Order: sequence, then C-alpha cells, then structure tokens
Amino acid sequence: MTKRNKEIRDTATVSRFASALIITLFLIGIIIAGIAGFSYFTSSQKPLDPENKAVTKIEILPGETATAIGEKLEANHIIKNSDMFKYYLKFNNISDFKAGKYELSPSMTYEQISKSLQKGEVYLPVLFKMSIPEGITLDEIAKIVEKNTDIKASEFTKQVDDKAFVKKMQKKHPKLITDKVFDKNIKHPLEGYLFPATYDFTEEHPTTEKIVDKMLTATENNAFPLWNKYGGIVINQAGEQKRLTFHEFLTFSSLIEREATGLTDRAKIASVFINRMEENPEMPLQTDPTVLYALGRHKEVTYQEDTKVDDPYNTYQNRGLPPGPIATSGVESMESVLNPAKTDYLYFLADKNGKNYFAKTLEEHNANKAKYIGF
Repeated sequence: MTKRNKEIRDTATVSRFASALIITLFLIGIIIAGIAGFSYFTSSQKPLDPENKAVTKIEILPGETATAIGEKLEANHIIKNSDMFKYYLKFNNISDFKAGKYELSPSMTYEQISKSLQKGEVYLPVLFKMSIPEGITLDEIAKIVEKNTDIKASEFTKQVDDKAFVKKMQKKHPKLITDKVFDKNIKHPLEGYLFPATYDFTEEHPTTEKIVDKMLTATENNAFPLWNKYGGIVINQAGEQKRLTFHEFLTFSSLIEREATGLTDRAKIASVFINRMEENPEMPLQTDPTVLYALGRHKEVTYQEDTKVDDPYNTYQNRGLPPGPIATSGVESMESVLNPAKTDYLYFLADKNGKNYFAKTLEEHNANKAKYIGF
C-alpha cells in the first residue's frame, strides 16, 4: 500500500468516525429533547397549584376553539401553558365542549378540566364509594356510613332523626317527603327513604347532610318515577283499584323486600298482602319482619311470643300496613307492589332454603308448614 493510499484510507476512517459521532450526538440530542419535552408535557398536565382550591368563573362561548379556551384558562391562571393544554386535547382526541359558565381552580388537572367542559359541569375524581344494600334499616345504614367516613353511627342516626334536619330535607325534596314521616308512631322519619345503591363521593369527608341528600335524590330519581308511572294504583284480584300514597308505597315495598328470597316470588308475595288488605280486611298481614322491626333486633326465627309485642309496627297485632317503611327496598320490590301477580293466595311460608310455598286456605298453609318446616 502506498503512502498516499494509506492517507486516503485514514482520512476516510476519520470521516466515518466523525459522521458517526455527529449522528450519535444528534440522536442523543433528539432523545434528550424528547425526554425533556415529554417531561415538560407530563408535568404541564399536573395542577398549576394543587393547594389552591379558589375558583375562578370562566365562560366558554359556543363554538370556541381549543386554542381560545386554552389561552383563556392560562390568562386566568387556571393552567400553566395553553399550548400544552391544546396538545393534550389533540393527543387524547377530546372535543365537543359545552358552552356555559364554569368555576375552575388551579388545583385541577387537564383531565378534570377537560371532563368538566365535556360534561357541562365540574368534574371531580371519585375518592371513595359506599354501597347501601336492599333490605337494611337506617341503623344498619348508619354503621356503613361509620365504616366509610369519619361520622359515628350514633351521630348519623341522631342527625337523621332530628326533626329540624328532616324539615330541611323536606324543603329540598318536597314531592318525596310528606308530613306523614312525622307521625308519632314512626320510629325513624327517613326509614326506607334512603335509596339502596352504590354512591360515588368526590370529597374525603362528606357531611351527613350531603350523604342523605345524595340518597334522597336517588330515591327521587328511581322510586318516585316508578310510583308516578302507575299513578300509585294497586289493583286487587277483583279488579278494584286503590291508590297508595308515596309513603304507603315505600312502606309496602319494604315489606316485600324483607320477605322475598328471590326475584320471581316478589309479585306473588305482593298479591298475598293485597288480597289480605283488600279482600279480607279483617285479616292482618302477619309478616315476621315487622315483628323483628318492632323488637329492634334480628332473629333467625320469630316465635309465637314475639308476635305479641305491643308495637304499631307489629302486623300480627295491627291490621294493614305498618306506620312506615321498615327497610330500604330495591326497584324489583317496588315494581312488584304496583304490578303484582294475580292470585287467590292468602298465605305463604319459606323453607330453610328460602323457597316459598303459597296457599289459598289455612288448611293448605298448615299442610305446607308440616311438610316443609316440620311443625
């Protein structure tokens, strides 16, 4: 190899090395810039000031663009960078904002702000959920509240039973709560009025008032429309109609909820109670759950002695419906009251497995007792 060829080869090697180095540095620069850009984009999505809960009223006009909205939010110190907000919306394919006036704060994330603008209301993340099952009493609801919040069960019950508090709730839900809840025989004014459902809470320490208001609203949205749909009218086997008040409707529904062991039998159980009230008005309903409610405790078996308790809720000693609901009731039980089965049944019982057996006469009922219960 000549000296000149060696020089050419060395120069080419250096050139390739320099090119590789430049490309490597360029790529590293792109990666660093990308990481920095991604880091900035990510950090920009965080609240501008997480501790600042103060709200500013922002008006979004019809047809306003994402760019204009972002600039408005930045100008009002709700977000840090309007461009990053615009890129966030584009990257997540978020659009179709609802015009209106919003109260937004620097403590909100891009996600919270964008969801607020899409829903037309302030979006807040769910901090915890609380489930209220069908067929439980207000005292049992209080224990669930205590388990999920910093409110003691005794404090919850005391406030919910307070007449001034109930009056306040009555003003907020006038079509739901009537003066019937203040009857002297009612144990808990709002018993049966707190709808069983799973509730989302966006604040860490909700007050009793907010919890109860949320549950009453659920009753207003679920139970009241159902009662209104049928006009509160119950039709017996003879085709005669009787209109239930909303209070009576919730009371009746709670009896079905506590007696029913399966979805299929609720309409039949409702027919038994209707037949007793309408066709045999002298015959009491004789439903064990009302006895247990009167006693104020749960028992696996209701004995003859229990049925003698002197209490307005005891449907063995008093005819017709008790003074008020004895528990929460679900939509299925409510539906069965207004759309009962057409039967001639006057009796029913459940075996140890929860299966119900119906009878038209006392003789048939006693035979079912002997066969399925053993006495």
